[in-house]
Amino acid sequence: MDLILMGICLLAMTGVAAGGVAGIATGWVMPWARPRVLRPRLWGYGSLVTAAGGTVWAFLGPLAGPPHIPSAYVAWAGWILFMAGLLIQSRAQRPGRAPVDATKTSS
Repeated sequence: MDLILMGICLLAMTGVAAGGVAGIATGWVMPWARPRVLRPRLWGYGSLVTAAGGTVWAFLGPLAGPPHIPSAYVAWAGWILFMAGLLIQSRAQRPGRAPVDATKTSS
């Protein structure tokens, strides 16, 4: 059963990382996220960070067996990295800063 869970986790994190690479390289975002994402490159970087953190957390945390103190710290660091990636992705859904020379009048 552990091998099946490892395979599913590896497949999911590979898909997230592939979506991140596509977002960085071409600006492509998954169809269900397109209406919300305003900055696709930032979304791609967030996806890569999320995939890296999720992989570290999953393979050194719950799928690694009984907890060992050094690997538990690394697993929690992976969880923090996963959350940081989600924060980056949420920032990609907000508009960026307005240009400095932007004005509200048409003059």
